[in-house]
Amino acid sequence: MRLIVEHVSHGYGSLEVLDDISLTVEEGEILAVIGPSGCGKSTLLGILGGLLEASRGRILTDGAVPSGSLNPITYIFQDFALLPWHSVAANVGFALEHHRLDAYERKGRVDEVLAMTGLLDFATALPKQLSGGMRQRVGIARALAVKPAILLLDEPLSALDAQTRELLIEEFLALWLAHRTTAVYVTHNLDEALRLADRICVLSRRPGRIREIVAVDAARSERGMAALAPLRERLWRLIQEEARAADREHV
Repeated sequence: MRLIVEHVSHGYGSLEVLDDISLTVEEGEILAVIGPSGCGKSTLLGILGGLLEASRGRILTDGAVPSGSLNPITYIFQDFALLPWHSVAANVGFALEHHRLDAYERKGRVDEVLAMTGLLDFATALPKQLSGGMRQRVGIARALAVKPAILLLDEPLSALDAQTRELLIEEFLALWLAHRTTAVYVTHNLDEALRLADRICVLSRRPGRIREIVAVDAARSERGMAALAPLRERLWRLIQEEARAADREHV
């Protein structure tokens, strides 16, 4: 399923956050969104997912919803958003509670995504018994349980240490390659964007406008940091001065 953004602008009162954003996320691609702090990345993601209504413009989808999809557009959040009193399996199953599935179908979906994310052995554990990386795996499994057509990811790895982040990047890529779900991935981390994305949308400082959409042409198997260094430098030049200015605004 394609996701089409047409002339989207948004503000909170007199504060203009996004200005005239137009882009298309093609079916089966990962589009990363980067930019200075406060440029409206998370606001844009909220509008894409229907959590916010744009002040101007519209969001369209194009294409068939996958068979068995219960929630075509689904989020993976930064803070895991797990229910602490529920087990891993119950947290994943919570996403299915309001859908017309019998107990057998629900358990089948939960077991399937727990196996996909390496969590079957932790099905009865509580979130407090898990590491940060394992808790984010639960969040990923919960999103996959509804078989989304489009995944929206709001800095899902930013709360994790570097080693865990590296492991989850590899696991997320393996899952994505198996299903090719259309995805929009908001991040502050240039290396994450370069490793994961097919294209990278660079937003300006507030109000966020598209400065450039950059294709990452290297095959994912060839995306070592040395090979990506020139593109990383180009992206950093696009946001460097505005990132400094945005930082001064938050002092």
